[in-house]
Amino acid sequence: MNISDHPKVRLRDFIITRDGWIFSSVDYHHPDGVRGVLRYVPDPEGERTDGNRNYRKFDFDEAYEYMDIHKPEWVQDVHIIPWDQVGQILSPSDRLAQIWRSDTRIEEITSTLLAAGIPMDSMGVTGSFLPGLQIRGSDIDFVVYGPRWFTARDIISNAKDDPDCSIEHLDEDMWERIYNKRIPETDFAEFKLHELRKGNRGMVGDTYFDLLFVRDWDQINEPTGWGTDLGHETIEAVVTDAGLAFDSPSVYKVDHPRIRYVLSYTHTYAGQALAGEVIEARGMVEEVNGQKRLVVGTSREPKGEWIRSLTLLGSIG
Repeated sequence: MNISDHPKVRLRDFIITRDGWIFSSVDYHHPDGVRGVLRYVPDPEGERTDGNRNYRKFDFDEAYEYMDIHKPEWVQDVHIIPWDQVGQILSPSDRLAQIWRSDTRIEEITSTLLAAGIPMDSMGVTGSFLPGLQIRGSDIDFVVYGPRWFTARDIISNAKDDPDCSIEHLDEDMWERIYNKRIPETDFAEFKLHELRKGNRGMVGDTYFDLLFVRDWDQINEPTGWGTDLGHETIEAVVTDAGLAFDSPSVYKVDHPRIRYVLSYTHTYAGQALAGEVIEARGMVEEVNGQKRLVVGTSREPKGEWIRSLTLLGSIG
């Protein structure tokens, strides 16, 4: 089977294997099998259920430990699911269309966006809601595709200031929870300053939700490939294009004598700066096809790597 014959899989889709294992897709390109990370495995003692079967949920590190034991041949930088083992692909947009009226919290977010002109097929829900394995305390990972994400973000930001809407701002306890989960290389005040401007986090009732960006199909280009590591470096540069700053990985094109763009593999630094702003970024310099890029997030909890908007910080100095 040629690559072109495989079904299309985007970032934040879920894959169910023939054995019932559930993976989240972490890429747009899947040349040798679907690039994903294990999320759930059927387990009679598991704490999650879809009503028919119990599942065990894995965090990031647990998933790699489990895969190293049970399917080491699938482990590379991420988990590679062979195409002949793919049983089903779950689409966030298809799932949202099925369930949005069955959960008042999801209905509130969806209705707010629909009323402002975001079409249903441009939205979706991922995370535990996608395979139907959510619990009452589950966060809502809400997807909007392509450039409409920025419109949706502004709609949600305005809704948080509307006293008649149940979509609300995060309180201080939730900000601290997120900060402690992310463990960034910036202090809490700087972290929160950047995050507040992003506008993609909120509460609906007592539930936290995140507005996540996924590329439209026509935004997906050929992958750039792996680079040659040239060592860590700190740069300052002007951001010239931040249109994919909320993608995963985040992309910031910059005006710099040697570095073409900054790439961030950690969600902490998604949307960290706007076009026209000066950033300070520290990460690994890679050379790819004769061009250099700076990669931030070379480990799950990147130590000694960051992106900060010096323009934003200077505005409050």
